[in-house]
Amino acid sequence: MLKKSYYLIIIIIISSVLAGCGDGSSGDSEAKGDNVNDSKWAEIQETGELVVGTSGTLFAASYYPKGSDKLTGYDAEVIREIAKRLELNVKFEIIGIDGLLAAVNSNRIDVAINDIEITDERKKKFSFSEPYKYSFTSMIVRSEDLSGIKTLEDLKGKKAGGGATTVFSDIARHFGAEVKTYSNVANDVYLQDVANGRTDTVINDYYLQKLALKAITKFDIKIHPDLKFHPTEQGIVVHKDANKLMKKMNEALQEMREDGTLAKLSKKFYGGEDVSKKPEAQVREIEGLDL
Repeated sequence: MLKKSYYLIIIIIISSVLAGCGDGSSGDSEAKGDNVNDSKWAEIQETGELVVGTSGTLFAASYYPKGSDKLTGYDAEVIREIAKRLELNVKFEIIGIDGLLAAVNSNRIDVAINDIEITDERKKKFSFSEPYKYSFTSMIVRSEDLSGIKTLEDLKGKKAGGGATTVFSDIARHFGAEVKTYSNVANDVYLQDVANGRTDTVINDYYLQKLALKAITKFDIKIHPDLKFHPTEQGIVVHKDANKLMKKMNEALQEMREDGTLAKLSKKFYGGEDVSKKPEAQVREIEGLDL
């Protein structure tokens, strides 16, 4: 895979986040019990390898630093640590955000991790780990006039840059915006389009947008100062039937939370911020948004 420059690898998570914020539990209640399906877990144990899908272009979750061909980032290091505690090796598969869930469903990969938001709709088809990240949603707008957006309702008739299948694009459409879709492109493409008026905004995770603007300063844009909305929880995705694998990963995550590993990794990649705990900001819930 081609190495990514620091300034070209930051892509706004349109995920998933990866919404309709999840309840913080596994997508399958049996994953916490003793009578769990162990076929996937047995397969992984036999190979000694956990196959992980991620985009590799999402700073600070999953990216290639300048001059390096080793994948890193908060998500990448979280899953590496989980695998280490489960005595497994990790094999990363680089897949665009819109293809990650399909890859889990087809068993091309064992798990997906890429700032993917836990939603009720997604939990019908997949299992999610306990959250390893908590956040909320914000939007990048032009500095001069906030792109004509004072409230979320002002999104009607505006153009929002985003991924085709992400929660953030669903939010934009919910308020009447037209979504201009992108594939697995770097963040500077999104930001440039807002700055030059090709789009009006990019809706995404607050922490990711904050880091993006810190890294790319050549455009006259900023995070909207007044709009904080849609609280989110991000989790690791596995196949709906991989109950024992999920149970094992949740146990490892709990250990990492208790011994401070999650907080340490978060602060390393998010500029000293601890995204492993819920933010204290006042965040607007969006009514009538079916995710």
